[in-house]
Amino acid sequence: MRLYLPATLDELDDLLRDRAPLAAPRRAHAVTPALVALLPEEDEEGVEFAAQLMAADDALVLLASRPDAPGLRLVVTVEVPDDAVGEAVADDGGDVDDEPATLVTLTAPVTRAEVVCAHVDEPEARAEVARALDGDDAALDALAERDLLWYDATELDRIPR
Repeated sequence: MRLYLPATLDELDDLLRDRAPLAAPRRAHAVTPALVALLPEEDEEGVEFAAQLMAADDALVLLASRPDAPGLRLVVTVEVPDDAVGEAVADDGGDVDDEPATLVTLTAPVTRAEVVCAHVDEPEARAEVARALDGDDAALDALAERDLLWYDATELDRIPR
């Protein structure tokens, strides 16, 4: 199953240097039946993009909890066995119905071999990310308009930090 994992660049660095897999359990996003039902006019690429956007939003939340991580949103696209994916669980223990239709739970650690690609903010977005993390709504809106840059699995060590 293809998942879009919110992550941080320091987590990616640990994965690339074989120090640690991407830990689980963790929030992830996927093309779910609920998402397809919400976007009936979208093609496969459109619903995949919607799942990636939800992961990018969660990457910002993840950065807020990891202040020492490099301040750029990161989404790692992975292919994992179906049995490594569980039902969505709300972070705050609240109602899952309040969560995005893309939300699932990654239940097994991810290895480098399972990484397909990554999407990351360009370095110039760092100031907007910082302002968004400080509660600046204009910066949050600006980030929503930014496209994340694509890196193939063979190019992950070239992502600017």
